[in-house]
Amino acid sequence: MEKEKEGFPITSLREINTILKAQHPNIVTVREIVVGSNMDKIYIVMNYVEHDLKSLMETMKQPFLPGEVKTLMIQLLRGVRHLHDNWILHRDLKTSNLLLSHKGILKIGDFGLAREYGSPLKPYTPVVVTLWYRSPDLLLGAKEYSTAVDMWSVGCIFGELLTQKPLFPGKSEIDQINKIFKDLGSPSEKIWPGYNELPVVKKMSFTEYPYNNLRKRFGALLSDQGFDLMNKFLTYCPAKRITSDEALKHEYFRETPLPIEPSMFPTWPAKSEQQRVKRGTSPRPPEGGLGYSQLGDDDLKDTGFHLTTSNQGASAVGPGFSLKF
Repeated sequence: MEKEKEGFPITSLREINTILKAQHPNIVTVREIVVGSNMDKIYIVMNYVEHDLKSLMETMKQPFLPGEVKTLMIQLLRGVRHLHDNWILHRDLKTSNLLLSHKGILKIGDFGLAREYGSPLKPYTPVVVTLWYRSPDLLLGAKEYSTAVDMWSVGCIFGELLTQKPLFPGKSEIDQINKIFKDLGSPSEKIWPGYNELPVVKKMSFTEYPYNNLRKRFGALLSDQGFDLMNKFLTYCPAKRITSDEALKHEYFRETPLPIEPSMFPTWPAKSEQQRVKRGTSPRPPEGGLGYSQLGDDDLKDTGFHLTTSNQGASAVGPGFSLKF
């Protein structure tokens, strides 16, 4: 709350600004923004969506069918492509932030860590993205990053949709790195130019894993084309990682079984209508707000969102106001 602009927490301003710029069929729809009576609480009112994928998978007795996974992935990639086309990084893509309606429509939610980016890249905090979905470049301390961090998260989500289990459920950042290296094989300067210069690599040495063993995790759940796409999502070098547009053109989505129509998705009881089944608790997302300033991030400098009147720039809003869309 310390960093404020005209009485608003600046991180809330950025979230509002970003989500309003990001409207798309596969991104949550904002209906109204309501501010509390003391200007200390901001509520973003959105259309109701029945499920988030994490909670839904915790109640499902069987994993999604291959055609269902393809439909979900296509919608996710379309939403991510829209964000990236509009110079927005989500920075916290995970199954609990993906909503699914009774009509089979997937929507990306929770823009609390999202930000706009530009070219050339600026240094940002590497402490973004919930641990299990965080790319190795972030884990190893890279501060200049772009859309590739979201694409790694998409790959982790892909694996989770297939197996109903997190792909790399690390208990700490070091454990997360080791889990990734164990499944994908250890990176090197040859396959990832600049690897040896990453801050964490300079300070630490890691166990060497010579082979990529990820294929064994999926067996018959994933075709050869599907595994090729998975490997492209989980490419170590960010510059070589597949983009959302390239992924949507991948042959995996054109081979049988084909993606199903969203309207053909089965229906499940809404989250509000059932008791939650508790399984392994996923880690919390990185903190925003004041935590960014302590990390020396550039993230707190720009909001791009202004509400003013002609009265010498005075705020056009007061306690208890709302904006409707």
